[in-house]
Amino acid sequence: MKEHCFFATTAKGVEEVLAAELTALGASGVTRESGGVSFGGGMEAAYRANLWLRTASRVLMTLAEFPCETPEQLYDGVRAIPWTSYLTTGMTLAVDSNVRDSALTHSGFVALKTKDAIVDTLRDRFGSRPSVDTKDPDLRINVRLFRNRCTVSLDCSGMPLDRRGYRLERHEAPLKENLAAALVELSGWDGSVPFVDPMCGTGTIAIEAALKALRIPPGLLRAGFGFQRWPNYDRLLWSRLVKEARQGRLDALPAPVVGSDISHSAIAMAHQNAKRAGVGEFIQLERCPVGELIPPPGPGVMVLNPPYGKRLGEEEALRPLYKEVGDVLKQRCKGYTAYLFTGNLQLAKSVGLKAARRIVLFNGPIECRLLKYEMY
Repeated sequence: MKEHCFFATTAKGVEEVLAAELTALGASGVTRESGGVSFGGGMEAAYRANLWLRTASRVLMTLAEFPCETPEQLYDGVRAIPWTSYLTTGMTLAVDSNVRDSALTHSGFVALKTKDAIVDTLRDRFGSRPSVDTKDPDLRINVRLFRNRCTVSLDCSGMPLDRRGYRLERHEAPLKENLAAALVELSGWDGSVPFVDPMCGTGTIAIEAALKALRIPPGLLRAGFGFQRWPNYDRLLWSRLVKEARQGRLDALPAPVVGSDISHSAIAMAHQNAKRAGVGEFIQLERCPVGELIPPPGPGVMVLNPPYGKRLGEEEALRPLYKEVGDVLKQRCKGYTAYLFTGNLQLAKSVGLKAARRIVLFNGPIECRLLKYEMY
């Protein structure tokens, strides 16, 4: 079986968690890098990664790497790739590019030049060329130019992996599913004790916790993946992996997963999302203000993602909420390990507890902290 080099991308700060996931999946040569993790293997490794990874954004398959300082070097380097193995004239393509610290500075130009080299290769060979479809291409190509080295990859995932397909309703600024999964992983929760999210919003963190505990791979929920539209797609291999995954699912949660929120509409959406994720009958979701929380008896794990107050004047208004969180933890959460995820360190001080650990994470462009509190 042909060996390939792959790169799974993720949010800044989550690389270690993603590396552990890949190691657990049996991937070879797992190496942490900035913004992701590289690993090796045959196509089975890529299929498995797309099906199972909870914290990744995309899985890329590296085709070539070459020095690149001029448009000519870019064009020639891309043309040297055997595109006829991956693309037919009847397929559509799109090129994404990101450029940093390089002589070529314009990502749009780099994407265009890459596309020209690919379609020229096919036109010379077959007399016709594939079309471009930026929205929903059969083949998505990723070009990364960093310090005058160009890496050309194929995007195995298609739609980003955080789009599991269970969250149709967008409430205000929700956490991406893969970041929610990362919070669950970083909490160290293994499913054996209660898991509580008392500010669950539309339920993403609780749903990701339930999927993990029930051993349901997030990829089972999706309509499809990029690699399924490639000419060499191995349908039998994919069917086998999906069948294995379905057989490995648990019929019940080992310990309760509970989500609550003050908002009626958020809880209504959380019920819908949990149902679409196939975990609706397993999670306990109810409307309850954080001040009235009575969690299952500890030990347990709690993850909270309160609002951060990004706009002027909001911070002051949220201070009492953070103080209330601290009071509830002190008074009613004996035996719990609590994790507070926030983009506002000033507000976090209002919790009034000393954090045992602080993990730096990024929610999009916002630098955040995951603060750990041991409630003895």
